Amino acid sequence: MIGGNLSATFNALRVLYDPSLCLPHMIIPTFAQLPVPLRFPGQKSDIRAVILDKDNCISENYALEVYGPYKDKFEALKAAYPGNRLLIVSNSSGTQDDKDGKEAALLSQTLSIPVLRHNVKKPGCLDEILAHLRACPDVQLESPSQIAVVGDRLFTDVMMANMMGAWGVWVRDGVDVKYSSAFSGFEKGLHDFLVKRGYQPPSPQSKA
Repeated sequence: MIGGNLSATFNALRVLYDPSLCLPHMIIPTFAQLPVPLRFPGQKSDIRAVILDKDNCISENYALEVYGPYKDKFEALKAAYPGNRLLIVSNSSGTQDDKDGKEAALLSQTLSIPVLRHNVKKPGCLDEILAHLRACPDVQLESPSQIAVVGDRLFTDVMMANMMGAWGVWVRDGVDVKYSSAFSGFEKGLHDFLVKRGYQPPSPQSKA
């Protein structure tokens, strides 16, 4: 059973005084539409690391493999961001719910990319992510603005990107509409509400 996410609950309160934290810099319907390499329209960006969500982003919920129609895109992303430059950060695999990290290890072996083991769930694990990336010589991270976070949740993936000073890519429709929840619908409605009122996402940080 997957445990609750106190990190998301606590950090969601930030939206009350800074609604822009939950707004993405790019919106794509599904992972299949992700531009590779990642470039953000109208912005100078030097993306050196990509943080990738798993459930309902590249995989069906709790599956340990890439969703069939996305495999070519996933391989293209791996080629563009090799080694430690592509990192899966999931709120299932690699968390304290994943006893002994067995699921994270299996996922990493299956996909041939690193999976972060983290103590705090998204969006609160940004310090763990930054520490991991800075410890990887092949990433050569100089600034959070060199990171892109790709995921299907505004209140975890996108909010974490903005709290980190990175770029946020929102996979609005996920893997399949059957996974849509009431909260997913709320996120979409909130996004549209904020955009109509002129809110914009924060600018990524240019300094580490």
